[in-house]
Amino acid sequence: MSYVRRAVEDYGMIAENDTIAVGVSGGKDSITLLAALSALRRFYPVPFKLVAITVDMGFEGSDYSEVAELCRRLDVEYRVERTDIAKIIFDVRKEPNPCSLCAKLRRGCLHSAAQEAGCNKVALGHHFDDVVETFMLNLFFEGRIGTFSPVTYLSRMDITVIRPLIYMP
Repeated sequence: MSYVRRAVEDYGMIAENDTIAVGVSGGKDSITLLAALSALRRFYPVPFKLVAITVDMGFEGSDYSEVAELCRRLDVEYRVERTDIAKIIFDVRKEPNPCSLCAKLRRGCLHSAAQEAGCNKVALGHHFDDVVETFMLNLFFEGRIGTFSPVTYLSRMDITVIRPLIYMP
């Protein structure tokens, strides 16, 4: 909690009455982020709301019932955004290197779903190791020094992306 609260305060990530969409993949990073922000709501001096959003990429057999149950216990609205991303990437386009396109499509879908849910911010589960890895990838493969920002305003979507786990190893 101390890492999250410090990041939120250091970068002004949460303002009064924000509605924050938490991108929940079901992995440990996004679940940790959801649990931390949910706990933070209980004592943080600035009131805010949470909505958990999962982008279902269209793979057969996807089951989000455990995530839905966690959201119920945390008293967080949960939405699953169904897409055909898997079909587009693997069946239609037959992408040999799908990662970049998949990430772009997932982000676009998450941002649109957040807007539909009335959210003004999207929280992602990037942590300190992700910051360092992105820095090194940029340095070695692009020859530039840089990584993602803790807070990024997306003017075309009118959404602010926040990364409250950036201090957490």
